[in-house]
Amino acid sequence: MTVVSKEELVSWRRHLHMNPELSFHEEKTSQYIYDTLCTFPHLDVSRPTKHSVMARLIGNRPGKTIALRADIDALPIKEENTFDFISKNEGVMHACGHDGHTSMLLGVAKSLSTRHDEIDGEVRFFFQHAEELFPGGAEEMVNAGVMDGVDYVIGAHLWSSLEVGKVGVIYGPAMASPDEFTIKIKGKGGHAAAPHETVDSIAIGAQLITSLQQIVSRQTNPLDKVVLSVTQFHAGTAHNIIPDHAYLNGTVRTFSRELSQATEKRMEQIIQAITSAYGATYEFSYEYGYRPVINEETTTAIVEACAKETIGEEAVSRLQPSMGGEDFSAYLQKAKGTFFFVGAGNKELGITYPHHHPRFSIDEDALPIGVNVFIKSVFKLLQQD
Repeated sequence: MTVVSKEELVSWRRHLHMNPELSFHEEKTSQYIYDTLCTFPHLDVSRPTKHSVMARLIGNRPGKTIALRADIDALPIKEENTFDFISKNEGVMHACGHDGHTSMLLGVAKSLSTRHDEIDGEVRFFFQHAEELFPGGAEEMVNAGVMDGVDYVIGAHLWSSLEVGKVGVIYGPAMASPDEFTIKIKGKGGHAAAPHETVDSIAIGAQLITSLQQIVSRQTNPLDKVVLSVTQFHAGTAHNIIPDHAYLNGTVRTFSRELSQATEKRMEQIIQAITSAYGATYEFSYEYGYRPVINEETTTAIVEACAKETIGEEAVSRLQPSMGGEDFSAYLQKAKGTFFFVGAGNKELGITYPHHHPRFSIDEDALPIGVNVFIKSVFKLLQQD
């Protein structure tokens, strides 16, 4: 099915893994992708934004337009792996599989470019920057017009919790909206030996952390999916000083803007009540993140069928939704599409670490599987009425 070898996919992936770049700083990464794409026939290669690349493969006959997307940015993590192609950029690492995503889409582009005469319509390849950092690169690319005229869009994620050799699909809600909140508690500092003379911002912060969990457990329908996590608590400078201020930061994950808005409202009610009860004041900010990824049923069914044809029916699973966020949702506002998952874990090889871990890795046997599912899906979608 594919003219690209596993060795070539691995070579691209390892080069990218050794040379990671952070979101909105993918200068060398995007240039490497651009230069590689220019070696393939029949592709019109462009730079829709400063840090992204798009290639267009336009067939000889009119038809549907299919877009395929890979993300290219890395994370601010110091790599702890010991293989011989670890990151050469201190404190920056491909810890989420984007190096593999890029390698797979390069493989799809090379393979389809040699089958130009079989294309009725157009295939677009998006190599997108800044998936990891809000407001994200997908929105920038959409605003640059890359989705104009697109009928279907597909993306994939290498998934370390899914065994290599398997593919996962999700119908409907697939990935959550990752919102962020910050709370500043303004109390009254003083000596730790005289807490009655203070308004203890730390004690109030502890009360808030406990009380905010009631939104999920007691104020939200248990059939709705909501995560509320306080992930940072900063306060104080010394063991004998009760500080004036405390700062809380965290995330809310939902599958609908309405539920996010309701959660924000309930949070502020709790924050206002608790700070007021203890004589403190507060500042509260809530930032809405990427939209949730909601997979369209027909496209998902086509990708699922193509995955079964590629690796066998028993190797394809229907997965539960993930509360992780993904700016692939920006493309889904413009066209039907789906986001699927390619198994990349391998317990026997010790490839078990989760995404965003300093020892994250993938089983590279996953790369040709992803390529072949993409290629088969493209031809099926081009044939849709």
